Amino acid sequence: MNAGKIFIIEDDTMIATLIRQCLSKFDQFESTHFINAEDCINSLHEMPDIVIIDYNLPGMDGLTFMKKVKELCPSALIIINSGQEDVNVVVECYQNGANEYILKNEKMIANIENAVRNLSMQVTLRKEVVFLQEQIIDRNKYSNIIGSSPAVMRVLRLIQKVENNSMMVLVTGQSGTGKELVAKALHYNSQRSRKPFVIVNMGAIPTELIESELFGHEKGAFTDARERRIGKFEEADGGTIFLDEIGEMDLGLQSKLLRVLQEKEVTRIGSNKTIKLDFRLIAATNRNLAHEVKEGRFREDLFYRIQGFLIHLPPLKERGDDIILLAKSFLNEFCQNNRMAPYTISKEACKFMLEYAWPGNIRELKAVIERASLMAENNIITVEDLTFVTA
Repeated sequence: MNAGKIFIIEDDTMIATLIRQCLSKFDQFESTHFINAEDCINSLHEMPDIVIIDYNLPGMDGLTFMKKVKELCPSALIIINSGQEDVNVVVECYQNGANEYILKNEKMIANIENAVRNLSMQVTLRKEVVFLQEQIIDRNKYSNIIGSSPAVMRVLRLIQKVENNSMMVLVTGQSGTGKELVAKALHYNSQRSRKPFVIVNMGAIPTELIESELFGHEKGAFTDARERRIGKFEEADGGTIFLDEIGEMDLGLQSKLLRVLQEKEVTRIGSNKTIKLDFRLIAATNRNLAHEVKEGRFREDLFYRIQGFLIHLPPLKERGDDIILLAKSFLNEFCQNNRMAPYTISKEACKFMLEYAWPGNIRELKAVIERASLMAENNIITVEDLTFVTA
């Protein structure tokens, strides 16, 4: 678990220094000092665990500031540090969310230390609960992704972390590892699930047609443009657009894509009108884009733009027993689709598949199993039935 955060809002730098020295005893926390409320408010997106507030802040009293903290960061635990001994003030602070109220006197530092020690137990417990919740994966949500290996479970945890926001996602991995399945899992478990999921294979579209395909065109914009065409980004409005094999994209179009991602708007070819859009981008590639950037084949600014959240898929050979789970799933699906009696896979064939390198990954495994089911006799796939096609 990451280190916790403590924010100290105190305009007296001497007092702030004493508090920070006191907090240095707590290895599980990092402390940050602010001299005014405004600077702290601008940093509340960092989600501090504990906030120590001087009641007599310049420009904004401590009670008003505490309410603002609770509004923007509801989970924060609050310590009020005050020279006010008025019982009504103390009661009002507790009623509005303070966890501790400490007077500025000779015992102040010791009392703050005790308060942080007590509240740290709550922080630790809450982080442990969140951590455990993140480890629990609802496999029903991801039934299209077969496997239980540590490598696959890591991928599912990453999907779970990012599925319910609109952050761009870059899915990397060798060809045939299941990048499209990850994109579908992200979309269909998100708040955009009822909106379109639009797939664009960048490697399958001729270069001269990609711009029209992505952004659309008006009637008469070019030869053969006999009618208006809605581009893929417009189709994905409100939903998700999946750009598969984005590393295949022409450099000239990369700059146009970058603008679309930055402005969230498109202009059809042959039009001067911009169209505002709401979409989530998921991109995928089997290339090393960092290397492509160094070689001048991929724009550096686009590279950093699309990798908001990175999910890397392992090659099939690193997934252990998932190979057998996938093979059996493909076998059952093939038999059902072709109205064939159920087949099984011999122990020797399973052992062979576990030892094979699978350069074509899941796509190759599916093809091998389907061929084997046609070759097998007595409804049992043996090693002899496994045939491989080399590139």
